[in-house]
Amino acid sequence: MKWIKCITGLLLVLIMISCANRAAGPTGGPKDSIPPVVLRSVPVNGAINYKKKEILVYFDENVTLDKVTDNFIISPPQQVQPVLKANARVLSVTLEDELMDSTTYSLFFGNAIVDLNEKNPLENYQFAFSTGNEIDTLQVGGRLYDAWTLDPVQGIFVGLHKHDKDSALYTDKFIRVTKTDDEGRFSIRNVKAGIYSVYALGDANRDFMYQPGEAVSFLESAVVPEVKVQQRNDTVWKDSVTIDTVRVRRTVAYSPDTLTLRLFKEDIKRQYLVKSERKEAYSFSMYFNRPSDSLPRLRPLNFEPTTPLLLQKNSTLDSLTWWIPDSAVYGLDTLSMTVEYLKTDSLFRLVEQMDTLSLIYRRPVNTKKEVRSTKPSSKALAVSANLSSSFDLNAKIRLQFGIPVNKVDTSKITLSMKKDSLTTPVRFTWQAIDSIGLQFQLDNKWEEGKSYELKIDSAAFFGLYHNTNVEFKSGFKTKTAEDYSTLKILLEPFDSLAVLQLIDSKETVIQQQPAQAKGNSFQYVKPGDYFVKLFVDANRNGKWDTGELLNKKFPEKVLYFSKKLTLKANWELEETWNVDSGGNPYAKPDDLVKKTKKQ
Repeated sequence: MKWIKCITGLLLVLIMISCANRAAGPTGGPKDSIPPVVLRSVPVNGAINYKKKEILVYFDENVTLDKVTDNFIISPPQQVQPVLKANARVLSVTLEDELMDSTTYSLFFGNAIVDLNEKNPLENYQFAFSTGNEIDTLQVGGRLYDAWTLDPVQGIFVGLHKHDKDSALYTDKFIRVTKTDDEGRFSIRNVKAGIYSVYALGDANRDFMYQPGEAVSFLESAVVPEVKVQQRNDTVWKDSVTIDTVRVRRTVAYSPDTLTLRLFKEDIKRQYLVKSERKEAYSFSMYFNRPSDSLPRLRPLNFEPTTPLLLQKNSTLDSLTWWIPDSAVYGLDTLSMTVEYLKTDSLFRLVEQMDTLSLIYRRPVNTKKEVRSTKPSSKALAVSANLSSSFDLNAKIRLQFGIPVNKVDTSKITLSMKKDSLTTPVRFTWQAIDSIGLQFQLDNKWEEGKSYELKIDSAAFFGLYHNTNVEFKSGFKTKTAEDYSTLKILLEPFDSLAVLQLIDSKETVIQQQPAQAKGNSFQYVKPGDYFVKLFVDANRNGKWDTGELLNKKFPEKVLYFSKKLTLKANWELEETWNVDSGGNPYAKPDDLVKKTKKQ
């Protein structure tokens, strides 16, 4: 018995070791990089006369789902999105909508199906079936670009509507739909023979219908999907002189497959008052969400200013600040008023809106003396200038103040140049940039490589609240022509509507000029890498204009010069731009191309 117990104990130890080893599993070895493989499906891919709402797909390994919302698309679009579930090696798709008769359903999974362990995606998996006797097989493809930057745009829906219904994008879901990939490419599959309009839609709420403010694009003309079977002879050689066999290969070509869409947003944002605030006792501000063509109207409720308010406004009238000259008014903790302005209603019409505002100034408390100030700062009027030790030849001196200036004594402002150890006064032009005295501009035709000094005596500027500036003095030296580059661009053929832009690698506009018949000269350009861009200013307003969906108005045309231009100091570079060279009109230099995600 004793030996039986020993053997039994030994067997138990061996079993435990074996189990431990199995639990540990294999270590090392190559990482799994193979995506799941489809073994079969119910129904089969391409099935006809299938009436059930459930699709089952079986794989060779356990699978899961990843980013379904971003990847999965069904055509035609559904009122209620299908339910996708992954259970071990089976993927199920349950359709919630009623199935339509004689309709081809296509399911595009993108990269949503991945293996359980390593998350290897089954890329761009597609499945289709028909509830009728035949399955639609035509295709339409192309590419989507941003209308202003010409960058490819990914993640945007591209779909089809029947061509005989102009309002379909506002009222109906797409007949067929897909999404652009990371290169802006799209392919709409399982299309029925017919005549279609093609649209792109940045569908934020996924209702597959256009809502104002969404990015959109359209084609001017209808498309008619076609398929052609092409034959090609492939010759197999026994040797360099003897033919073995000639094989006939057939390929299927779908068209159109080179459609080009330009994505844009209409200039129809809702207009409303974003916020109002009173950071200082002697001013208050209002901010609107977009440019406006008119100013709001104010009616004080608890104050009557003896001196009119001063309005500081930007060029687009969406950022406004009112300065209060009257001490009896800015001494109030709360200013109550009504404001009337244009606001966009639910039908995107501009209508009169009246709000009542209570603008409260929360005065800082001096914890030591417990004194609450009711007056504007009595400090000296601060002045700043855009001067540096090295000043651009084409620049203008700008003076900036923190509060409005209501009086200037230009006799106390002197500009001088040092030449041959002598200081010589220099004449200059003087100009107020705004209407309330916050910015001024001093200009002169600068000489190259010369030393200048700007001197502003004390009390040259009188602020709105009776404070004055202290003495200001700043020396600077102008650059020389050798510090700059000059770029000349000759446009062929000349287009009087073209506007040329010199841009940097971040697409910041450095200079902008209307096209000149004898060529455009960009002068005083700092050394560096640059690019040239143009837009066709069809309405001659000096800026690029977006499109309009309802009126079928396209965005103004944009082109990029193909080269990166490296400009060096004391260089003059000339380039001829042949805009009709026959290349891709949507091409731009590789250094500038960015993949723009859904908008």
